[in-house]
Amino acid sequence: MYDKTVRRRRAVLGLLIACSLILLTAYFGESSGGSLHAVQRGVMTVVSPIQNVASTAVSPVRNLVNWISDTFHAKGQVKDLRKENTALLRRNVALNEKLREAQQVAGLKEVDTNAGLAANRPVSATVIAASPNAWFRTIVIDKGTSAGIQDNMPVIGADENNGGLIGKVSIAASNTAVVQLVTDDRSYVSAEDVDTGFRSGVAPTVGNPGDLLLKFGTRNDTFTRGDIVITSGTCSTRNDSLFPRGIPIGTVTRVEGIGTDDPQVHVKPLVDLHRVEDVQVLTRSVDGNRSTACP
Repeated sequence: MYDKTVRRRRAVLGLLIACSLILLTAYFGESSGGSLHAVQRGVMTVVSPIQNVASTAVSPVRNLVNWISDTFHAKGQVKDLRKENTALLRRNVALNEKLREAQQVAGLKEVDTNAGLAANRPVSATVIAASPNAWFRTIVIDKGTSAGIQDNMPVIGADENNGGLIGKVSIAASNTAVVQLVTDDRSYVSAEDVDTGFRSGVAPTVGNPGDLLLKFGTRNDTFTRGDIVITSGTCSTRNDSLFPRGIPIGTVTRVEGIGTDDPQVHVKPLVDLHRVEDVQVLTRSVDGNRSTACP
């Protein structure tokens, strides 16, 4: 019984294959106007509307599936892009940090060279804290007496553009030190207007420590906006100066009361004290910091 069924199925299959070959041969052998082509066109005419209806009905489902697939794909891309963006941001921050540090170190070296400070044995240090207020009067550095730093030693610093005097050590501990900035209301630095040769001192303006005043000018002294103000050192053979001559302090921004006995010569610090990260402490006084420009 089983063998008969198998033989019958094989016979039917062989007949179908033979019929298919005959039909294919006839289809490809006849012209486009033949009967088989006509049957094909008729079937297509009947089936085509059904296909269109089915396609229209299925379209929302297909679109939904495609939307879900695209959404998951897009989310994956967004996630990858965010990771890449975060990595690029971190790299950019690191590069900017290295650039800023390089610029500040270059600024310090320039001050050392121009003012001839190598003999003053500068010790490099890093700012680790600052006074938490708008006046910004002190900073704390990571070197102290163990590195040869003592009270009243001059401190120079640099931002990304300029280097110059920023203050002096007020308190030195073993491994840290507090620096009193030139903007502190107790600060006073012997100074000189390079363009006129006027020698006096600079101190913060009352109520505006970010603005320094070149003190004790008279009606006979001439000051011009843009004049460079530097540390003057000392010309005395009996009294030492805390600061060597030639360290830049700032530039004259405006002069009030010209021709009076008390002209107000305003000086802007050359270094942005809020941006200082690396400093140098001058640990040695050379000949009492006597100025080589003295008569």
